[in-house]
Amino acid sequence: SDAARPSSAEKNFRRQVASGPRLQDFIKSPVTLAVNCEHTDEHYLSEDLGLLGDGRKVYFETYGCQMNVNDTEIAWSILQKKGYQRAADLNQADVVLLVTCSIREKAEQTIWNRLQQLTAMKKKRLKTNSPMKIGILGCMAERLKTELLEREKLVDVLAGPDAYRDLPRLLAAAAGGQQASNVLLSLEETYADIMPVQHASQGRSAFVSIMRGCDNMCSYCIVPFTRGRERSRPVSSILEEVQMLSDQQGVKEVTLLGQNVNSYRDTSEVQFCSSERTKLSRGFSTVYRAKQGGLRFSDLLDLVSRIDPDMRIRFTSPHPKDFPDEVLQLIAQRQNVCKQIHLPAQSGSNQVLKAMRRGYTREAYLDLVDNIKQIIPDVSLSSDFISGFCGETDDDHQQTLSLIREVGFNVGFLFAYSMRKKTHAFHRLQDNVAPQVKQRRLEECISVFREEAERVNSAVVGSTQLVLVEGESKRSAEDLCGRTDGNMKVIFPKEDVAVQACVSNTAPIRGGDYVLVKILSAGSQSLRGRALSHSSLRSTATPSCDGYKCKILVGG
Repeated sequence: SDAARPSSAEKNFRRQVASGPRLQDFIKSPVTLAVNCEHTDEHYLSEDLGLLGDGRKVYFETYGCQMNVNDTEIAWSILQKKGYQRAADLNQADVVLLVTCSIREKAEQTIWNRLQQLTAMKKKRLKTNSPMKIGILGCMAERLKTELLEREKLVDVLAGPDAYRDLPRLLAAAAGGQQASNVLLSLEETYADIMPVQHASQGRSAFVSIMRGCDNMCSYCIVPFTRGRERSRPVSSILEEVQMLSDQQGVKEVTLLGQNVNSYRDTSEVQFCSSERTKLSRGFSTVYRAKQGGLRFSDLLDLVSRIDPDMRIRFTSPHPKDFPDEVLQLIAQRQNVCKQIHLPAQSGSNQVLKAMRRGYTREAYLDLVDNIKQIIPDVSLSSDFISGFCGETDDDHQQTLSLIREVGFNVGFLFAYSMRKKTHAFHRLQDNVAPQVKQRRLEECISVFREEAERVNSAVVGSTQLVLVEGESKRSAEDLCGRTDGNMKVIFPKEDVAVQACVSNTAPIRGGDYVLVKILSAGSQSLRGRALSHSSLRSTATPSCDGYKCKILVGG
């Protein structure tokens, strides 16, 4: 019928489609690379274009937190599979990649200074047949993309924390003489299918990323803007990686990593989903609505701790709000989950905590500390503090000092406040504490922290601690160093010791060994002692010889 016949307009359209370009015309076209992920409609990638490294050497410099170290391992895993080689020396590098931090102004200034040095080196290399390309990876790439690419023109490649899969394309573009960037944040990227290339020294320790991003939106913090929203890696891929580290590399300590590690919530499988709401520490709140369902951090910690009874498990960095009793009870029950908790307080003043949008009061924080100490009596606590936050008064500062004294931390990370663009504080608060006041308050916090740390550490003098040996002490080749269950550094003489308690046969101590060490003295940052015997993590109590007598000493 006439209704079934195509009209002249339809015939004309079909002729245009038939005579138009085919898919192969786009794939094999030799035109210039697309260099910016936001303008990929301008050009097309050639199928055989140099996405492979072809033996080009990459040199990494990593700055900032342990997450950046893990990002370096992920980026290198991606590039290694594309045929790049790892340069051990900067002078051998064809590509220099800086994995950067934006948490404080000082961290960024370090990168700017380094870029000036590398740019001078790059200009000298232009006169040779081995030009050098410079790339910025991580948080600074996302935060300062315009300044880095357009104003300063110091770099060839920018890749944000969620764009490492795109590195081969970006480097191919840079090799063609163009600047290339991808700083888009993702709601899903966890790199779950990429096995990081771990560089565990002598098989002692490794870091495993379990989640990325942060939803807390503390007013001072840039992380949600440089790392994006929280998303958790599927539990199956985490367990696979930890199993591999145990079986193939003999790793003795794994640290689970995340910007807010204990808010882990895997919803990747249907059976993990439920209507059960996330449990918080008592007296804590969030700026976001309660989340439902998912495999929680306590579940993950349970599964990871079962893989290898002789492997220590740590985690960082947590938020105090995510310590429900089931997490604390699991830590107390499992011999290989370290009895050490990082509990960032940031301030001891309710006024400052409210301005920071931390979601808790001083009183709630101290109640949590009491609960932790009740469930885990031998726990070691560490913390973070910021001096000189917006509006902080001398009274606020004194409240912070009193909190440090009251809790008794043995490790601390303390910094003067540095305002970051994009944050809530940048838009809503005044950075009105003078730099010299910030510095004075910081020095006072550090002084009190050291006093309390020395007091806390002195309490273990005379005890025997199970120490995981890291290697030679940096200060003396005659000494070894290692860490206790509570993450305290222990220095002790390098000497052969009994292969096990109450046995006369001796053996040298090597990195990765567990040894029982008698603690003889303590300072604010380390302990000193003497090794008694080799040991292991598998038993909760280990006999130790003292002259002709044997007594039972609890390891850790």
